[in-house]
Amino acid sequence: MGSRRVIEWLLEEDQPGVRYRALTEIDGRPARDPEVLRARREIPRRGWVADILAVRAPGGWWVGEENLYLPKYLSTNWRMLVLAELGASREIPAVRASCELWMRRFPLRGGGVGGNSRGTGHHCVVGNMARALIRLGYGDDPRVRKSLDWLVETADPKGGWSCFGRGRNLDSWEGLSAFAAYPRARWTAGMQRCVDLASEFFLERELHRQGGRYAPWYRFHDPVHYYYDVLVGLDLVTALGRGDDPRLKFALSLLRKKRRADGRWNLDAIHPDVAGGMARWYREHPRQRPTPWGLETVGAPSKMVTLRALNVLQRVGA
Repeated sequence: MGSRRVIEWLLEEDQPGVRYRALTEIDGRPARDPEVLRARREIPRRGWVADILAVRAPGGWWVGEENLYLPKYLSTNWRMLVLAELGASREIPAVRASCELWMRRFPLRGGGVGGNSRGTGHHCVVGNMARALIRLGYGDDPRVRKSLDWLVETADPKGGWSCFGRGRNLDSWEGLSAFAAYPRARWTAGMQRCVDLASEFFLERELHRQGGRYAPWYRFHDPVHYYYDVLVGLDLVTALGRGDDPRLKFALSLLRKKRRADGRWNLDAIHPDVAGGMARWYREHPRQRPTPWGLETVGAPSKMVTLRALNVLQRVGA
């Protein structure tokens, strides 16, 4: 495939969510373009979004009403994150109702979202929810804005986050991703400083240098959920305008190396290993053990990974 043929593959009508994103992000079509409007209308009618909505309970949840977070990755929290990546929005009545349920059940002390029943927030949950809700059309909602303010207030003074509030690490990318999704014209001075420091933290480590080599960071996966890999980092920092930084050399080299001869990228994994160093923890916390769930076939060309990769290359002028 040449580059245009790869884009045509993303534009196939069987997955209108991917088609919508490719039209607007890769082809640069405006929101009122007839093909963009047609793709948006089709998103809830067929493809992955329609499949996810088909197993949604009438009350707005997936799997169970009592716990919207467990089991991973079948319950409501995880389905909402995936819907946000597939071009779904609050314009779809079922999605809007589930968004309101999601926000109501994950209150953050101070008025935001992403907290537990006591209102305590974890950076991974707050960042994921804020990013997804912005993509789903809630960028003007005061609950989302309060979540962004909380991310600024609770960031490490040197830049970056840790999910449980201790130190900072590359795995805790979700806070920065919320700002990548939020229109820059709405950033406060505090948000700008927070983004600058956090971006520098990732770039200093060239998106992969922290501790020993961790194999899942070099495997491109989807759905992203809360896991990190080098492509997640590239998508993040290039969306924030850092595509010309020379410290991306390794990450961009890996991206190009993993490109197939036909111009596409494979899905390497649907989530990192639950064995290795995590095996004991999962034995002790069986309810937290994730159930593998994905949209595409591992080892085969992936529309979601390819879309993310082409976005990166376009931002760096390649």
